[in-house]
Amino acid sequence: MNLNLYGHDGQWLMVDCGVSFNEPLYPAADTGVTKDALFSVVAPDPEFITSRKEQLAGLVITHAHEDHVGAVPYIWQRFRCPVYTTPFTAEVLRRKLARENMAGRVPIIEVSENSTHTIGPFTVRWLAITHSIPDPYAILIDTSAGKIFHTADWKIDAQPVSGKPFQHTLYQALQDENILAMVGDSTNALKPGMSLSERNCFDGLLSVIKPLKGRVVVACFASNIARLISLARIAQRTGRYLALLGRSLINMVSIARAQGFWPEDITLADPEHIGYLPPEEVLVVATGSQGEPRAALSRLATNSHPQLELARGDHVIFSSIVIPGNEKPVERLLSRFAAMGVSTLLSEDSPLPVHASGHPCAEELKLMYHWVKPEIAIPVHGEAAHLQAHADIAKLCGIRKTYVGTNGDLYRLAPQAGIKRGAVKAGRIPIREKD
Repeated sequence: MNLNLYGHDGQWLMVDCGVSFNEPLYPAADTGVTKDALFSVVAPDPEFITSRKEQLAGLVITHAHEDHVGAVPYIWQRFRCPVYTTPFTAEVLRRKLARENMAGRVPIIEVSENSTHTIGPFTVRWLAITHSIPDPYAILIDTSAGKIFHTADWKIDAQPVSGKPFQHTLYQALQDENILAMVGDSTNALKPGMSLSERNCFDGLLSVIKPLKGRVVVACFASNIARLISLARIAQRTGRYLALLGRSLINMVSIARAQGFWPEDITLADPEHIGYLPPEEVLVVATGSQGEPRAALSRLATNSHPQLELARGDHVIFSSIVIPGNEKPVERLLSRFAAMGVSTLLSEDSPLPVHASGHPCAEELKLMYHWVKPEIAIPVHGEAAHLQAHADIAKLCGIRKTYVGTNGDLYRLAPQAGIKRGAVKAGRIPIREKD
């Protein structure tokens, strides 16, 4: 979950405000917490900026993933600042706010690609990038002390299925901007090479699904509209009807339609009808790829879903990764499906690509540093090993200053760069999620 603060000239700019799921409030390694101490939804503790809310100029949301936008409905009232984001993310946020009876209460300023806005002493420019959700953006933060390139989540995808291809010239041009620091995604820094394109994922899924008999259920993240479009095209190519099981999937496709990201020639089957079709004509996308007990996939695994029952000879494909910490819930799903005679395929075990990460691997990081050439590299997004691997890549690319820190560390970027360890309280708070 992300909550970043940039301070300059007596004011602060917040970048992203997200949640995490099924987490303790303190690291298990430090406290020995058990499963009973997990909370279904947790958010960053905003105490530091809440006590300085009069100095908070604004909040920028880079994209609509839960770990970047999900906490806004729950903690915005503690600091009450305007929110700047692009149209798709703005619509996702509005619907979240409406569910929490906060419709119309949060000032949301919609911005467009490559537009520039002055937010207090910060001048912010939105740079289009590719990721695993529509409308993702990196941002360039300009102050009198220097320019910061904040990548947020990104990858290089020349064939993203939905949205524009990665524009390398946009980032090559940053070399002329004299970037003081690049604050960048480290999620896949330990992985060599380049990340797969969504187009490769389409080809892999088509090859896997085409020869199958029986019903096919694909589990993937609801926000990956490109993956849903690919599965809809695969349904057309294989003589199947595509249906969505899960509120978050239906909501995301509704937003994609409203924002022009969903192709007009793609139709979806009514989930109420999918159970009456012959098995070989059924392709379903279901929520719950991480074993969430209330999600559609878990209900299918216990034969308790009201719209569809699986049987021997059916198939479940995980078009996702198993996020560390979710291994046991996913293993329980696999065991239940096996007992039903339903075959399963994890993306990690597939000989063909059925999932494409939304984050940059080592070679992509090298390319970005080659283009941008910042004075300072600050790895974020990842565990200690990922951050260190990212820093090592930056050094190999000729970046002399690399700072690897942890939550609560204060990075001083100018006039003298360095880290003040543990300068800010950075804990977690539980969120009471409605059923």
